[in-house]
Amino acid sequence: MMHNYTIGVDFGTLSGRAVLVDTTTGEEVAVAVHEYSHGVMDEKLPDGTPLGVDWALQHPQDYLDVFRVTVPMVMKMSMVTPDQVVGVGIDFTACTVLPVKADGTPLCFLDEFRSRPNAWIKLWKHHAAQDEANRLNTIAEQRKEKFLKRYGGKISSEWMIPKIWQTVNEDPGVYDAADRFIEAADWVVWQLTGRETRNTCTAGYKAIWHKHDGYPSNEFFKALHPRMERLVDEKLLRTLMPVGTRAGSITAAAAGLTGLREGTAVAVANVDAHVSIPAVGITSPGKMLAIIGTSTCHMLLGDTEREVPGMCGVVEDGIIEGFFGYEAGQSCVGDHFQWFVENCTPAEYKAEADAAGIDLHTLLTEKAAKLKPGESGLVALDWWNGNRSVLVDVDLTGMIAGMSLITKPEEIYRALIEATAFGTRMIIETFEENGVPVNEFYAAGGIAEKNAFVMQIYADVIKREIRISGSPQAPALGSAMFGAVAAGKADGGFDTIMDAARVMAKVKEQTYRPIGENTAIYDRLFAEYRILHDYFGRGANDVMKRLKAIRKEVKG
Repeated sequence: MMHNYTIGVDFGTLSGRAVLVDTTTGEEVAVAVHEYSHGVMDEKLPDGTPLGVDWALQHPQDYLDVFRVTVPMVMKMSMVTPDQVVGVGIDFTACTVLPVKADGTPLCFLDEFRSRPNAWIKLWKHHAAQDEANRLNTIAEQRKEKFLKRYGGKISSEWMIPKIWQTVNEDPGVYDAADRFIEAADWVVWQLTGRETRNTCTAGYKAIWHKHDGYPSNEFFKALHPRMERLVDEKLLRTLMPVGTRAGSITAAAAGLTGLREGTAVAVANVDAHVSIPAVGITSPGKMLAIIGTSTCHMLLGDTEREVPGMCGVVEDGIIEGFFGYEAGQSCVGDHFQWFVENCTPAEYKAEADAAGIDLHTLLTEKAAKLKPGESGLVALDWWNGNRSVLVDVDLTGMIAGMSLITKPEEIYRALIEATAFGTRMIIETFEENGVPVNEFYAAGGIAEKNAFVMQIYADVIKREIRISGSPQAPALGSAMFGAVAAGKADGGFDTIMDAARVMAKVKEQTYRPIGENTAIYDRLFAEYRILHDYFGRGANDVMKRLKAIRKEVKG
């Protein structure tokens, strides 16, 4: 039997990967990963130009290199021919935005802009637009803009409009020179199809767009800055394409870059977290998926649009057509653990790990697993990179309470893990308190797949059974599924994402169930977490913001 295939390309924070999937069986035939050469630029540009506090930029060439390296590689590994590939789907971290010329050329590719930070790609975790986000929220509240309620009451500095406004404020020449500000997700699709398109997912969640109301008014944008009055008409697009539709086809140039057949269907761009929902078989409300990695995104389908404080957004048809898609998240999870390993682990632990032939994460996990919940007497706040939900405040910082002279590294490591689980519980409870039920919980991502210790802590803290994605590349699998839908059944794909999910979605048989004696202790620890969360996060004591302001003042 002749098999057809689809390719999903997932652009993450540090790397991109392509997955080749059999549309008949759902088998992931080949995977290829390419690390970004420039990584995350948070201290300086490639030419040495220094960056300020809370900057996080990327290089568009890295994205093109993902196509150049990974797609030919999966084709070669699988021996699949270009004629057998029916579609391509793309997902991306968001909001990751760049200024480009009318033909799609990034400004940072042009000599006159190479040394100007605002001409580069602002990654999702670029937080240097927090001042703009604060002012935007104040203005929106004063004007009684109804869109605020759809975003939990606050627009994050991670989203598109604050990032664009920062450009206007800091380098208006870049703003004027940009014919378009575009999500990287849409930009890479443009590179494949030769056609500029915008997807409703990133626009809805990251750019204050609504299916029925569109973007905010020109008057609102003028209230932010006079130059921005006609931002939507001049530098965005009002015509958007729903997820699950076809953006276009592989051009001759893209065929040369990727090795794919000219004319192959390309799906409308999507977000890495959102596209993972059908990859684990979620096609109905009440089932939350947490994609746990560098950060965590929490996705949930609902039947109605409800206001949930601190959510990142609710978008009609934003994840799957016919449902309201809810998003929440945590800004620092995997990064949180990595920070501790790189900066706070004694030399003797490194020597012990080397002697055992394991990495420090594994060693700390083994040591932390021997501790009982509550044994360390520690509780931490998971705000090492600010708080995304439910406080929506990147000026918050991390803390650990209960430290003493006998505190061990593994105790701190476990407390940091527990803190991220408490943050997820805050999100779940906030949804349920506001009429959006969370009946089932799914997890995907490297941590969910590989670290049973972490997932058991999560199950104990949230007091729910946790199902794990059957694919180590859930976003890429989800993108491949949408690529198959873009092709359509007649051309070897599927007509709907529901049809694709029935064949291609994967969940492991193994689950994590809460352990009663652990949940009882974690209930008590979570109560302490919640006190600290509200005390430092809701205005009773803004010491974290004051300290950050002093740091910014001193560093200049």
